[in-house]
Amino acid sequence: MPPTGIAVVGAGYVGLTTAACMAHLGNRVICADVDARKGAGTSATPAPP
Repeated sequence: MPPTGIAVVGAGYVGLTTAACMAHLGNRVICADVDARKGAGTSATPAPP
């Protein structure tokens, strides 16, 4: 099955966890939130191995 594009609205505990799990499964994921600080923090943090 080809990767699916998924958009997650809200980068809180549930949204960010959901986005990470979907990306781990091979999907293309975009996560959006109204609080720009959440996006800046996740972009600067490397993913664990």
